[in-house]
Amino acid sequence: MAFQLTSSAFGAGQAIPAKYTCTGQDVSPPLSWTDPPPGTQSLALIMDDPDAPAGVWVHWVIYNLPVTSRGLPEAVPARQPELPDGSRQGVNSWNRSGYGGPCPPSGTHRYVFKLYALDTVLSLPAVASKAQLLNAMQGHILAQAELMGTYAKPK
Repeated sequence: MAFQLTSSAFGAGQAIPAKYTCTGQDVSPPLSWTDPPPGTQSLALIMDDPDAPAGVWVHWVIYNLPVTSRGLPEAVPARQPELPDGSRQGVNSWNRSGYGGPCPPSGTHRYVFKLYALDTVLSLPAVASKAQLLNAMQGHILAQAELMGTYAKPK
């Protein structure tokens, strides 16, 4: 079976509930995934908005998720660079660690969660950038899963 990423809060291609956005509680949605491929040593997740007016806007960077984990709970503590399970949160486009919810200036935007199965545990410090994470992952990606949701601010 292919490596898959899902959320109990919204389906693929569906609207992300306001609770997980800047107009709501701005907490991360619950995510779950299937078993990663053999040889996986850690997982990494990037959430971004490819529709942002100034280019791709990074909403969440989290890496060194334990290979035994099969999801992230709702409301992962933001602004906490290192989590109790050893995973680390990088900086988003607001220059803060942790999750920052959808907050489009206008129109409906797509928000893409990409989960990577890696053949190594990364030696990146906490609060690494998306660019640093992508660079560190080069040559170590065994599989990738993706979930896309949409959001438009109420008028």
